[in-house]
Amino acid sequence: MRMLRLLFTSFLFIPATLFADQTDIRLDGLFSTLLISSDLPTIRATENQIWEIWFEHPNEDVEQLLQLGVTRMNYNRYADAMLIFSQLVESFPDYAEGWNRRATLHYILGNYEESIADIEKVLELEPRHFGALSGLGLVYLQQEQLSEAKQAFENLVDVHPNSPNAQENLRRVTEDLRLNVI
Repeated sequence: MRMLRLLFTSFLFIPATLFADQTDIRLDGLFSTLLISSDLPTIRATENQIWEIWFEHPNEDVEQLLQLGVTRMNYNRYADAMLIFSQLVESFPDYAEGWNRRATLHYILGNYEESIADIEKVLELEPRHFGALSGLGLVYLQQEQLSEAKQAFENLVDVHPNSPNAQENLRRVTEDLRLNVI
């Protein structure tokens, strides 16, 4: 824990207004590829490139802390991960991926309203964030809010129409809604 505090103090004084992940000029072309490609290897490669860009930050310490938080989350060290992600979003509120990772952790912990709030911030910063849109749909499914889940998956399909997961989630929630009406 002491090490985490030391890491945070080393970069807290760097301006948070530096060129951020979601404003990268490479993203427009990559999202255009997602709109037109139906080739699964191309889609996966493009998604990976987008994730790499979203992960980037002008401050390497921020990237390292995000990775540390992800590692802690993956090893079920949720309190450490939450501390890291919370410090990132407080110190760098324009870094969408910090919000996205904290939203994911909130989802894992069953903190659905907090997850939704963080996802909304991600989408404010990067409306095309297919990970956040998918996560929003999944949160709403957990809350059994099928209409909201359907809207989230429709928004996801608008951004990433050839995603097999997006299409399947939309199909399932649409079917569930149809069955609930009958």
